[in-house]
Amino acid sequence: MALYKIYNGPMPTTASQVAVTTGTAIKTLLQVKSVAAVQLKVTEWGISFDGAAAAAGILCELCETGTIFGTVTASAAADLAKYDDPNNPVSTTYFAVGTTATGYTCTSEGSIVAVRNFDVQIIQPTGFYFKQFPLGQEPVIDAVSALRIRVKAAAAVNAIAYVVVGPA
Repeated sequence: MALYKIYNGPMPTTASQVAVTTGTAIKTLLQVKSVAAVQLKVTEWGISFDGAAAAAGILCELCETGTIFGTVTASAAADLAKYDDPNNPVSTTYFAVGTTATGYTCTSEGSIVAVRNFDVQIIQPTGFYFKQFPLGQEPVIDAVSALRIRVKAAAAVNAIAYVVVGPA
């Protein structure tokens, strides 16, 4: 199975991974969209925060938002890292990149009318969370839908989020 690890920021080269502020309104930190006719399967996702003290928890969602896409900073093909096999096809074989496709730091959520939640947690702003889905129980994202990691925080902190995903 071809797997890719995608973060909510550009692939770090000479600098470290960039954390992104959560803000206090609902915000998509990462959106993943496949190319036409390719369903995606999620095997793992995670998120961590850099809060300095325990406070109100941050609502974190791994969800599918149907055919409504947020406006994001477009990922580049190099941002979608081959995960399980370095000989996997180029990431754009499976993932669409662009400002309404795969990207991070959403600036406009869109008018979402339906959501399929795969995992929802409330996590301390000093904490982290990750989940590996059991074999045979991995969420499958429809080829016309978007996978999102969304958060809503009472007080803004920085976050790093990721998903491990590949074609179903």
